[in-house]
Amino acid sequence: MMAALLAISLGACSKANKTKENNDKKVLVAYFSASGVTKGVAQQLAEVTGGTLHEIKPEQPYTDADLDWHDKQSRSSVEMQDKSSRPAITDKLADMKDYDVVYVGFPIWWYTCPTIVNTFMEAYDFQGKTVIPFATSGGSDIQKACEDLKAAYPNVNWKKGKLLNHASMDDLKEWVESNK
Repeated sequence: MMAALLAISLGACSKANKTKENNDKKVLVAYFSASGVTKGVAQQLAEVTGGTLHEIKPEQPYTDADLDWHDKQSRSSVEMQDKSSRPAITDKLADMKDYDVVYVGFPIWWYTCPTIVNTFMEAYDFQGKTVIPFATSGGSDIQKACEDLKAAYPNVNWKKGKLLNHASMDDLKEWVESNK
């Protein structure tokens, strides 16, 4: 009798664990950060999601002069004026196929995402994945960036993006839960 009860209990536990495992999704938090602000948010988001953190690194790092948006000849200004610009990236992921949910983070540049985010998006196959943009900004919202990404990559399963300036861990947890 005890053996039968033990077998039933173990079977129920095993079934419950398989159900939980099937509901868990493998998460990637990919981000581009020129000044470190987006990096900080991405690190917190990876902690909240239990996801893997991946920096979208430019092959040629940006200098302060490159980021001077007042200078129309600065690297960032030139890239943002050319919608076909695709700055080269390093550290390509070999296991993108393993992720189910990809958070893509970036600072807002000229009301949208930096063109290096397009380089990242075009480097991988996002079929069957959920992609969720997040951003930081000194004064702009994320709406135009989300619209631009959806227009450029209409076959991606996009979820609503969010501006995460000064987001607390509780704010991030709430947002992550709302995306499930």
